[in-house]
Amino acid sequence: MKTAHPHQPIERNIAMELVRVTEAAAMAAARYLGRGDKKLVDEAAVTAMRYTLGYVRMDGVVVIGEGEKDQAPMLYIGERIGDGSDLQVDIAVDPIDGTTLVARGLPGAISTVALADRGTMHCPNEFAYMNKIVTGVEAKDCIDINASVAENLKNIAKAKKKNVSELTVVVLDRPRHEQLISDIRSAGARVKLISDGDISASIEAALPEREIDVLMGIGGTTEGVIAAAAIHCIGGSIQCKAWPRDDKERNTAITAGIDINKVYNTDDLIDSDDVFFAATGVSSGELLKGVRYFSGGAQTQSLAMRCRSGTVRWIDAWHNFDRLDKLSFSKVH
Repeated sequence: MKTAHPHQPIERNIAMELVRVTEAAAMAAARYLGRGDKKLVDEAAVTAMRYTLGYVRMDGVVVIGEGEKDQAPMLYIGERIGDGSDLQVDIAVDPIDGTTLVARGLPGAISTVALADRGTMHCPNEFAYMNKIVTGVEAKDCIDINASVAENLKNIAKAKKKNVSELTVVVLDRPRHEQLISDIRSAGARVKLISDGDISASIEAALPEREIDVLMGIGGTTEGVIAAAAIHCIGGSIQCKAWPRDDKERNTAITAGIDINKVYNTDDLIDSDDVFFAATGVSSGELLKGVRYFSGGAQTQSLAMRCRSGTVRWIDAWHNFDRLDKLSFSKVH
């Protein structure tokens, strides 16, 4: 059940403004595609994203960012961002979901920003990783992260009016998923392995009529919350459970009074309908096309989502660098 928050609904579609932010980060990072330097990719995206966010009309607080202040000079957790206007919001950023993908010249990297009214984004930071299951609106009430893989796939297939053999499950290609992959195959479903980028994969699983029907497996906690913002806009469902990496992390959480068996639903992570999400492709993947440069400019493809209206927009844009540079004190491409 949602908590009542003393605020006026956000009337303007900030998602359209956030697209400018992810476009800037994507264009800055894409210059380092395939050059083998993750640090350069990340620094370029963070700098461009931080600069562009500063012009958005809001009083934002970063709740998911690049880490603590002593580790990250920009977009650190707790940083105030925006132009200081009255609108008080939480901001979650992943300047590049798939830094390794960009550095290696591989497909599927995106730049993302999620926004919700103040105090409604909740990230269980006690754990770096969580076990997740994501699906779209047709099967949103049919998943149970505590159930077996076979049972979940059977219920999802029934809700989607498919055979289990027609379902495609996306899983991060990691040694920790060896048993999960075996269980999916034993249930008769198809498996799509990805090397990185589970925000993009989660969105694919939540969107209707896509190749992917469900995401399963262990991935980053912060990525799960950012994905939850997009999933909430789409109308799908995500369930997560803590996945302690070792006994020390488990015992530290238990000592702090954390219930490691708690199941986090979409509403536990994003407790509001005033949610906005934007993403821009960096390297071309199935969700979004990557940045394509031409003489004097670039072409981008982005997503803009607004939860209250349920609208999901694909935005193709052409950027003229000469004109952009005249509008900016700093290059954002």
